[in-house]
Amino acid sequence: MPWPLVSLGLLLVAWALVAMVMQSDLLPGPGAVWQAFEREWRLGYMADMGATLGRVAAAFALAMTLGSALGIWLGMTPGADRLLWSWVIFFLNVPALVTIVLCYVWFGLTETAAVTAVAINKIPNVAATLREGARALSTDLDEMARVYRLPRRDRLRHVVLPQLAPFFAAAARGGLALVWKIVLVVELLGRPNGVGFEIHSQFQLFDVAGILAYALGFILVVQAIEWLVLAPWERATRRWRR
Repeated sequence: MPWPLVSLGLLLVAWALVAMVMQSDLLPGPGAVWQAFEREWRLGYMADMGATLGRVAAAFALAMTLGSALGIWLGMTPGADRLLWSWVIFFLNVPALVTIVLCYVWFGLTETAAVTAVAINKIPNVAATLREGARALSTDLDEMARVYRLPRRDRLRHVVLPQLAPFFAAAARGGLALVWKIVLVVELLGRPNGVGFEIHSQFQLFDVAGILAYALGFILVVQAIEWLVLAPWERATRRWRR
């Protein structure tokens, strides 16, 4: 049995035992959360989950594309790095809530404003990670590629990108975790659907089981992305080191 499943199973058992001891609505057990999940499923659980996943995918793709391009450019261009690195630090420290509120004020309570707010919060993190990756590129491999007159396209594919792969993986993994958390705040503040909107509704009813049903459902989706997409891709990109 895979160790991650064993670990999650132990966590589930511990949760059930603690809930059994406490006997409180403030910490419902797995059975109560499952009942809440079944109730919400009939009320449109998947529609809200789909809306949130769509926002996460759009913001994640935008942040990874722009942040990676910016980070690699800064890491490989000293002049641009000296000029713009302080900007990246500035936006790294702008609170997510401020960005969300400003985007809603400037662009209205729209999907564009929601996705833009999330992407703006994530782009500096991706840029900082890929900047460090670009600064750590092997000069020996680059010189070898130049000696053999490797075309620019092949140099990018066979020399630069394999070295940056771990940094892409780190940015993607951290980005996915951060983006979906910010998306929930965006939905809570200004969208009429989504997991964040439903969690706020459950909070108003003090329904902890309902809150956990939505939160755990999305966590499982993100965990599946980690197991089925990110981890296999990361292993594949590291084969060149063997």
